[in-house]
Amino acid sequence: MQILLTVAYDGTNYAGWQRQDNAIAVQQKIEETLSTLLARPVSVIAASRTDAGVHALGQRVCFTAPDLQVPINKLPIVLVGLLPPDISVTAAEIVPSNFNPRFDAQNKTYEYSFYNAPYPNPILARYSAFVPQKININNMHKAAQFFVDKHDFAAFCATGSSAKTTVREIYACAVEEKPGNIISLSITGNAFLYNMVRIIAGTVLYVGLGKLTHSDIPDIIKSKDRTRAGKTMPPHGLVLKNITYS
Repeated sequence: MQILLTVAYDGTNYAGWQRQDNAIAVQQKIEETLSTLLARPVSVIAASRTDAGVHALGQRVCFTAPDLQVPINKLPIVLVGLLPPDISVTAAEIVPSNFNPRFDAQNKTYEYSFYNAPYPNPILARYSAFVPQKININNMHKAAQFFVDKHDFAAFCATGSSAKTTVREIYACAVEEKPGNIISLSITGNAFLYNMVRIIAGTVLYVGLGKLTHSDIPDIIKSKDRTRAGKTMPPHGLVLKNITYS
């Protein structure tokens, strides 16, 4: 029996999702908890390898458990009782044995949050990037529209990527103002390159600050030149919101 979990976490205290030899990762905590529950070593497969400091509300994680004694509808609450308080399991379901949470994903949605106010807000500091300058939200939204469609996103990929191709398809990309001086960039696509969302966020922010214009975006995409795009925004403003399957 293969089980698909929906996992949420605050990434502040972790070196990203993927297990590492010299740091604590979210994957390690999930695997240790499942191993305690099942009294045997358990390994998991995740849909997305979030970076250090990145948060998640809808990470998807699979593991095989023919020996599971807990009813599937009770599994989330059992795991929450064993996990640290900054990691939660919000749903569990049985999936086919050949299901792969990464390769079977139809789309992924990320959200990047900016806190736009004259002074920092300590309550929001772990979940948004502080921007004290005045931002033109309308121009940011116009810029976001140019990312929609299938493009070569080489200009929005950090060095160190192992991707075989830099072509990705974006289904939706929008900027909106939310209560409490939060400006959010929401982006949905079939897959994302290394730091792609954080670089797009930095580029859209540059448009909002007047360092670029929204009409510059198509040329930056066509250039495939990382130096022409905006900066890579810090990880703490990024949340993996949702991953959907057919």
